[in-house]
Amino acid sequence: MSRTRTALALGTAAAGAIALASVTASAAPVPVAGSTTVTPAGHDFKAVLSGKATLKAGSVTVTCTVSVSTGTVPAAPGNSNPAGPVSSPISPPTYSSCTSSMPGVTPTVTTSGAWAVSMQDGAPITATMTVPAGGLVLKTTGLASCTVTAAPTAPASVAGTWANGSPSSLTFTNASVPVKVTGGFGCPTSATASVFNAVYLVSDVTDPAQSITVGP
Repeated sequence: MSRTRTALALGTAAAGAIALASVTASAAPVPVAGSTTVTPAGHDFKAVLSGKATLKAGSVTVTCTVSVSTGTVPAAPGNSNPAGPVSSPISPPTYSSCTSSMPGVTPTVTTSGAWAVSMQDGAPITATMTVPAGGLVLKTTGLASCTVTAAPTAPASVAGTWANGSPSSLTFTNASVPVKVTGGFGCPTSATASVFNAVYLVSDVTDPAQSITVGP
């Protein structure tokens, strides 16, 4: 290779290295998740809806007053993560005593699949509920026949917050959930996301005298 070509190649490589170094130096550092511990390790828990849960898609709101899910805190040492959240599988939440904002319409909610909830200690303590693909299906009958499928193509993460207490609480406030809506007249078929609101009280089933607690 001639000296000219060699110099050109070296110059190009140097320019690329400088550009890469510049991009690397200017990139924002990724925040490191703190430690999380959920106690008591290995205890069963039950989450019961407090008040009402609402799922709004387009102009239609479905309200349910009964919802329950159960799960188990991972046994030690799985109940502790030095650099991130602690996840627990939960039963698909059941929803009943549901009504619709559309007159003459009766909603029914069915759930299935592998649901989970993960906790990350912090201020506030954050909680993420994982809805499996197609894990929640809402159907209406009556004056409008609609089908709303949550997480229609892939599992979805629903963001919430956790508060320690007796019992502790898990809250979802205007949480976004991807949906697909099918049906005829009156169905919000253009909606691609729904808004979920609910508060669950979480109690220790193994030992009711204790509380499910999230800490560092």
